[in-house]
Amino acid sequence: MNQEDVDRIIAEAVEESKKESHKKWHKGKSSTNGVNTARSVLNWAFMIGFVVAVIIYFAWPEQRMLFFGVGFGAVVLKLVEFYLRFMF
Repeated sequence: MNQEDVDRIIAEAVEESKKESHKKWHKGKSSTNGVNTARSVLNWAFMIGFVVAVIIYFAWPEQRMLFFGVGFGAVVLKLVEFYLRFMF
């Protein structure tokens, strides 16, 4: 067995390892999956809720309960999205 054969065997093993690793981490996660759509919607709702909470904080400083309610709601949406990311 010469150096070229060893290099070819190593290259094939590396390619196979990359394919297996890709399958391991990306199995069943297609862009048309309903969970990904729900995650995207929840992520956008979180971002909008966060911006609204910041606007409320600076526009109406006396409305602390409204700020906390909107902010907490946005965080809850992000937690649900986080849960969906790792469970499905």
